Amino acid sequence: MAKKKVVFECLACGFQSPKWMGKCSNCGAWNQMEESIEQKETKGPKNTFKSDVPVQKIEKLKDIKEEDTPRIKTKINEFNRVLGGGVVQGSLVLIGGDPGIGKSTLLLQICAALSQQKNVLYVSGEESVKQTKLRAERLVEDSGELNVYAETNLEIIHSMVQKEKPDVLVIDSIQTVYHPEVTSAPGSVSQVRECTQNLMHIAKQMNIATFIVGHVTKDGQIAGPRLLEHMVDTVLYFEGDTHHAYRILRAVKNRFGSTNEMGIFEMKQTGLNEVTNPSEMFLEERTKHVSGSTIVATMEGTRPILVEVQALVTPTTFHNPRRMATGIDHNRLSLLMAVLEKKENFLLQQQDAYIKIAGGVKLSEPAVDLSIIIAIASSFQDKPTKGDDCYVGEVGLTGEVRRVARIDQRVQEAAKLGFKRIIIPKNNIKGLEFPEGTEVIGVSTTREALKLAFNA
Repeated sequence: MAKKKVVFECLACGFQSPKWMGKCSNCGAWNQMEESIEQKETKGPKNTFKSDVPVQKIEKLKDIKEEDTPRIKTKINEFNRVLGGGVVQGSLVLIGGDPGIGKSTLLLQICAALSQQKNVLYVSGEESVKQTKLRAERLVEDSGELNVYAETNLEIIHSMVQKEKPDVLVIDSIQTVYHPEVTSAPGSVSQVRECTQNLMHIAKQMNIATFIVGHVTKDGQIAGPRLLEHMVDTVLYFEGDTHHAYRILRAVKNRFGSTNEMGIFEMKQTGLNEVTNPSEMFLEERTKHVSGSTIVATMEGTRPILVEVQALVTPTTFHNPRRMATGIDHNRLSLLMAVLEKKENFLLQQQDAYIKIAGGVKLSEPAVDLSIIIAIASSFQDKPTKGDDCYVGEVGLTGEVRRVARIDQRVQEAAKLGFKRIIIPKNNIKGLEFPEGTEVIGVSTTREALKLAFNA
């Protein structure tokens, strides 16, 4: 019997090496080399399925007729929003998240609702048909018309798909599916790559909207080769804490919509309920008129959301003060504190600083800079800010407050939730229509914003 040749493959870039290396010599990633069995080369593609679909012909772009791509609308508006308006036929969508976060529940709930009008096939590789039925019985949606199939062999799944010709196909999960011609174990780099490649051909050739569930590693990345995220059309991350009821569905890649959209859900006994007004959810537990707390109007895709920024500044007991940030980039916190030290003469060298975005939201846009500055100054001076103030603006290294995009939507959202005063960049004031009962004030520097915040 011939000895099997073992190689080590990088999960990030696919580079192969005859020996294990801590750092990939091709892409420089650490601890990404995984052992796999080298496949023997065969003539022609080893995983080409026979299909009755005719071969596509070459066409010039000027000869292609412009037609609106039809989208399949689900009953969950938050899910439609994240996808860009609905499910695109022939698309391949990857959903990743921590174990137990609710990925299978979300897809089962969507499939149950779509099964009333479309032919939906739910393929489970982790549960039996009876176990899937037990999970579906607690959902509000009627799942009686949903087609359920328990299988992990990709060739058998492909045969069933050709027979049923569903409009929507769900694979739960990609790490359990295997191709019989690939000798490595299910979930390995080779298996995940080959199975995803074949599922992509199924989705494109048969015009089937396909969803695949992917597990994540301890670093929060989807398990398998990095190539997996490049192959699919849309990548969704289902985030949240298993100890809390709220879940966030975020798009990090979307060929058919915005990558900044975010959907909010609440986990209940009967499934996932969409949160139509997330601003009220993020602000319902805040305490007004306390030091170190400010409100910012941020944009998540096309939706304005108001969240609370909390800061705690205390004297340090170490030689090097600590800088900890939850929900924002750690480097941004250090940058903004340097602006306060240089331009506003705040002595923060011997102070520990902790910043947190309440509700578990991760903010990356620069419009939150001004609210972080005010929160740090409020905690350092132990002076509370007004509970009905909202701050929006980007802060530069020289202490200037720069303009931000979509300021009108932010102001309208803040006014709708009862905020009486909104501090925004001065350059955003021109041409802005002020809501009734709300005072909008423009500032050009952080010093002006600090004076307004503390009535100095």
